[in-house]
This record gives sequence, C-alpha cells and structure tokens, in this order.
Amino acid sequence: MSLSTPSPNGQWYHGSTVPFAEPAWSRGSPSPYLKDSHRRLRDAMRTWVETHVIPFASEWEEKQTLPKEIYQQAAADGVLMPMAAGKSISSELAGSFPIMGGVKPEEWDGFHDFIIHDELNRVGGIGVPNGLIGGVTLCMPAILKFGSSNLKKRVAKEVFSGQKRLALAITEPDAGSDVQSLATRAVLTPDGKHYKVNGQKKWITGGMYADYFLTLTRTSKTAMTMLLIPRIEGVETRHMKMSGSGSAGTAFLDFDDVLVPVGNVVGEVGAGLKSIISNFNHESLIFQHASLSPEDADLLLAGQIAQLKAHSGIVLQNVVRDAVQILGGIGLTRGGRGERVERLWRDVKAITVPGGSEEIMLELSVKRALRVQTTLEGKSDVGKSKI
Repeated sequence: MSLSTPSPNGQWYHGSTVPFAEPAWSRGSPSPYLKDSHRRLRDAMRTWVETHVIPFASEWEEKQTLPKEIYQQAAADGVLMPMAAGKSISSELAGSFPIMGGVKPEEWDGFHDFIIHDELNRVGGIGVPNGLIGGVTLCMPAILKFGSSNLKKRVAKEVFSGQKRLALAITEPDAGSDVQSLATRAVLTPDGKHYKVNGQKKWITGGMYADYFLTLTRTSKTAMTMLLIPRIEGVETRHMKMSGSGSAGTAFLDFDDVLVPVGNVVGEVGAGLKSIISNFNHESLIFQHASLSPEDADLLLAGQIAQLKAHSGIVLQNVVRDAVQILGGIGLTRGGRGERVERLWRDVKAITVPGGSEEIMLELSVKRALRVQTTLEGKSDVGKSKI
C-alpha cells in the first residue's frame, strides 16, 4: 500500500503498512489538525519525490551537482512557492504561482508546510533537499517580509518560476556561530547609489547554483545590513568538496568591490541581524508559534526550539548509527538497497551542526529558561498572547 487508503475506522491511513515505517499520526487515528487538503498534499508530494528525486539522488550526489531542470520542474509543479510560504500564503503570492496537490491558498497552514518538507526529506541525506530548496526556504521569507515592493515582486517572479536561484550567505572563514564577528564590509558609494562590498563567505549552501546571495554585511563598526547581491562582476564562487551533501552546491564566496544597488537592501540599514533572526522563525514550533505574539514567541519558545534542535540531532545520530549497524556492509555501500542509510551516515553531521551545534543549542536553552524565569517573576503579563 503506497498512498492514502481508508483505514477500518474510516480515517486515512497513509503510506506503507509496514509497522513503524510511517509516523504515528498517519496511522489512521482521528486528528483535529489534519484535513483532506493535508492528505492530498502528502500524496502528491510523495509521488513527486518518488518520481523526480529519489531515483536520481545517488547520481546527483556522485556528480556533486544538481541539474537546473529539477529546480525548474519543482517550480512548474508547485513545490517552490509553498517552500517559502511558512504557515500561511500571503495575498501577494496567492493565485500567482502553483501549489502542489491543488491546495488552495486559504487552506494552507503550518501542517502543510511541515508535510511538504517532510516528504522531500524522504530522499535520505541533506544534499539534495538543501541544493533544491535550501535557498528558497532560507532567503525568500526575508525578502518577502523586508524587501521593497519592487524587489519582492521581481525576485519572487524570477525565483518561483524557476528562472533564478538563491543562497543565504552569512558564515565566514572566521565567523560561524559568532555572527557578531562578521568582517564582510559594505560601504556606501559617494553618490549614494550603491554599496561596495568586499569580503568572503564560507560553507554557503547552494552557492554554486545561486543567481542571488542574501548576504549579511557590516555597514559600520556596530551595525549590519542585509543585501541581496546578484551574481555580477566581482562575485566569485568556488566549489567546496564536503564529506557529504555533494549535491548541495556548497561554495566559498569572494566579494571584490561588488557594486550593489541601494534598492537591494533587505530590511532597514543597520538592522540586518534582526532581519536574519526573524527569518529563522520558519524553523519554529508550528502551533504554539502561530498562537503567540512575536514578543511572547521569542521569549517562551526560543529555548524550547533550541532544545528540540539539539535533541532531534542526538536522536538522528543514534538512529543512523543503529541503521548502519543493522544493515552492515549494505549500509556502508553507495548505491543499492542501503543507499539512503549510507547517504545519511555521511550527511548526519552536516544536518546536526549547521544552525547551532548541540553544545550551543543546549547552552542557549538553559540561558533562555533562566531568562523566562526572571521575566515571569518580575512581570505578571508576559505579553499580549492568551495562552
């Protein structure tokens, strides 16, 4: 049994009937959250991944490249735009671009967002998902939220139609988790029309494919600004060969006197760090985050999200280790029956370290818990939310 099938109680039983092969919430139990549109999306996305992605993933990984055709296919079939939507599809995007599974814009919620990512990651490993939708997922929410009207309209059309690709450029050779140490400089030209950008970025996912780089730059000693830098004169990318994630297109970037129009500022000048952090809300707890005010979400959920990120990374490493142990040589062989397990074995650290290692996440969660305690003891009403 491959797609959604009515279970004995009349609910939808999704996917494989093999015990524990699918998550518990797809086993036919009634759910107050999952509706017919969620079932349609999961069926459509699973078919799409099994047809267009999984059969070719090993080849793409070995060649360390992702063909542009699969990106264009994703755009045409309604994968790209929903990947950037998050928990709702704005009126600006509704009706302008296709949505996988025929889901209506007004139906879209955080569970649709989860489903479409969940199904893509059945490919095994992080290289293909990162190379295909990493830039869209990480960059477009910030552009749509903070970019000028003209910039949003132009870039959305180019990206969601499959013409252009994006990459988020933050990490530098000497500045990883410590964003405050960024050294890439953007200096306003005397005529006030451009920013001249100089610096380097490292380990940039999708950098080899990108036509635009959403880049965090330093515009003064104390302030940082986000710029959308097109692949123009002065921008050079070099492929970085990683132990895994071959098809992610990871790159080393050099910016040498790159002239970026002031209209490509994303957000306010000097508020780049705030914009970047806000953009990462896509990786939040769906229901709670949707029900809280931004102020309360930042206070109450940040530590929990950090703890969840660390915990899920630990679980993933344990599961992958045991899967390899069970499969033996098959789990260490590229290609064949164990190819997805082998790919995950190579990629597991590329999944758990970026975005914050276990140590950083656990330390952050404790600090946030103490901050919540201090705030609650000194303030009876945390914010505007009713929780």
